[in-house]
Amino acid sequence: MFDAASLLTDLAYGPHARQRLDVFRPAGVQDAPVLVFFHGGGFIRGDKRDRANVGAWGAAQGFVTVLANYRLAPDHRWPSGAEDVVAVWQFVREHATGWGGSPARIVLIGESAGAAHVAAATLMTRFQPEAWRIAGAALLSGPYNAGLEAQAANALGIPSPDIRNNAYFGEDSSLWAQASTVDQVDAPPFPLLIAAAERDLLQMQVQAGELFARLVTQQGYAPELHWWRGHDHFTPGASLGSDDSTVGGPLAAFVHRVCAA
Repeated sequence: MFDAASLLTDLAYGPHARQRLDVFRPAGVQDAPVLVFFHGGGFIRGDKRDRANVGAWGAAQGFVTVLANYRLAPDHRWPSGAEDVVAVWQFVREHATGWGGSPARIVLIGESAGAAHVAAATLMTRFQPEAWRIAGAALLSGPYNAGLEAQAANALGIPSPDIRNNAYFGEDSSLWAQASTVDQVDAPPFPLLIAAAERDLLQMQVQAGELFARLVTQQGYAPELHWWRGHDHFTPGASLGSDDSTVGGPLAAFVHRVCAA
């Protein structure tokens, strides 16, 4: 169970005002799985407070649950998001035991832009310190190919230039490949869940499929793949803690499974 007395807010994991996180601690746990969640917002907006339901949901599952903010574009561009994910991981690893969690059982989850940041941090070893270790990661409706949306804007039905992606990845198309996770995967396989929604933005469905296909055919991964029926781009995270278990059921099962390994 979780109560308000078990909530720690605005802990600083770095010097920037956006480098803050909240911790939802279940009562009476020791060595519990630690779920770390990164919100969406198109790289230019969003806040951990918008996903407080995820913190309460995770704690109700018995997970020490961390909601993290990160620096935003255009003031902070690629690869600031991946760097912040790693900084959060380092902070959580150092403090997890004191919160009742296990530093060896950390699962990173991101939605939308947060999924892009988690993907880069976990699939590209350039960002990972020597002690890097996670139990798994879940990517919910994120962009993983920096150039795809601009190069297929008409087919995907999106404006170009995209004020969100360009704000983070930049406008120089010659640099997009090095910022595209699908082109830069060099991390060995680990437990991974990739998801998009039935009513998602078309580009997110395409990007989830591309990442899944490349990881399976080129990198030796065996990710879980989920298509959230009845959901759009914004509702999967919002549904956690509600009566709709479409998303919460598989996510909780994934966390339990990879943390039991």
